[in-house]
Amino acid sequence: MKESTLPPEAAVFRGIIPAGDWWVHEIRKGQSLRILDLEGNQAADTLFFSAADPTERYSADRTIQAQAALYLTTGSRLMSTEGNVMLAITADTCGRHDTLGGACSRESNTMRYAHDKECMHACRDSFIRGAQEWNIELTKRDITCNINFFMNVPVTPDGQLSFADGISAPGRYVEMKAEMDVVCLISNCPQLNNPCNGWNPTPVEVLIFN
Repeated sequence: MKESTLPPEAAVFRGIIPAGDWWVHEIRKGQSLRILDLEGNQAADTLFFSAADPTERYSADRTIQAQAALYLTTGSRLMSTEGNVMLAITADTCGRHDTLGGACSRESNTMRYAHDKECMHACRDSFIRGAQEWNIELTKRDITCNINFFMNVPVTPDGQLSFADGISAPGRYVEMKAEMDVVCLISNCPQLNNPCNGWNPTPVEVLIFN
């Protein structure tokens, strides 16, 4: 757990992502991105792409291998598919962020919960909509394993995943410094079927600092 030294009033960009909405924005090398959990226990599903070459993107397996840890916090380096450091977490008042749970989809909602959940909006829908806003062609193949900031997904002793109550709280945040020019794509999870956000999706705030 480590607090940031950057005051919110110094941000060069501030924006609110409503519950269930998406956000896409370039973060230049040397800039810092803060994701702020405004009301607590919200899950911010996040992908990163190299701004210079979007085929290079965040890699969950390389990130896990680099720090020999399943969960992210201060000091974690977010690695790319090419083995490069994309961002480094420099401050974190939540303490743990998931790398394994993935993004909810209409198909997974159907399998996990009930057939009548198929119509519900899901993070993969938001990722696709966010990608459409970006001035580059992305396909479903580009929507790969993501980070779930603020989400609590414990791994059981037998290797299973369990979606548990969140461990975040109002006002907690994670902050990371870009080590290359990246494009950040966030789906502010609309999930209503598991306790990751207390069955109550809420907004998050994003701040960018020079």
